Amino acid sequence: MVKNLVTMSDLSKEEVYELIERGLQLKNGAKALERKDLFVANLFFENSTRTKHSFEVAQKKLALNLINFEASTSSVNKGETLYDTCKTLEMLGIKILVIRHPEREYYKKLSTLNIPIISGGDGSGEHPSQCLLDLMTIYERFGKIEGLNIVIVGDIKNSRVARSNYNILTRLGAKVRFICPDIFADETLGQRVEFDEVISEIDVCMLLRVQHERHDGSAIFDKEDFHKNYGLNKERYVKLKDYAIVMHPAPVNRGVEIADELVEADKSVIFEQMRNGMFMRQAILEKIIKDNNL
Repeated sequence: MVKNLVTMSDLSKEEVYELIERGLQLKNGAKALERKDLFVANLFFENSTRTKHSFEVAQKKLALNLINFEASTSSVNKGETLYDTCKTLEMLGIKILVIRHPEREYYKKLSTLNIPIISGGDGSGEHPSQCLLDLMTIYERFGKIEGLNIVIVGDIKNSRVARSNYNILTRLGAKVRFICPDIFADETLGQRVEFDEVISEIDVCMLLRVQHERHDGSAIFDKEDFHKNYGLNKERYVKLKDYAIVMHPAPVNRGVEIADELVEADKSVIFEQMRNGMFMRQAILEKIIKDNNL
């Protein structure tokens, strides 16, 4: 049973595969749950295109009543705490909150709420719904996760996607390694390798956006240098296995993490990830509704 989904640790391996299967069923035309009497709200305190609108489409496909919340015009700007904002919405009859917030582990302050929370990302912490859509995309292509050889490339230190994916992919039996410059390393995670030494043996090349907004400004960053040493260029692309896939959570810095002409190349599933995101978020919402008897 899943009360909240704020970290991948909230899910067992069985629940992860249950969500993947349900996402694929929905993608293949299965009828979705409909709850016209249920009110939900999305609270996004950081910019978002894919996650925010993907949740909105998923919610409307489930016939949920979506309450528009705009952080820029809310009482947060008068000093109201996140807890008081969320508690207010609970008292107004909102039954599910989807929250993205720049503070890592913001959800710990909301533990006494009586309604479920789905995290749309917590600072540089985790991003469970993105992780699940990534897993769905990998499973859809390979029919398995165990035994796959995966590299995560780029700004590891500041990436909630890297953290979520590393933890669950490792639990599911994949081999996960990292490629990044020293300034973007997180030594608490797994092994670092050199791009050109492993490029021909990997099944999944998962690229990450360089998150300039989370840097303190002390590091010198050169786009051309990064692309040469850590980006997916044409020379590296042709060395990938024929059936390998290229992923990116987006938004993409074209010409930095990946060459512009490779974003929609044959091995790229970047836009398919976005499509899968809506189905996976439907599956997540369905599970939260069912497990919480809403």
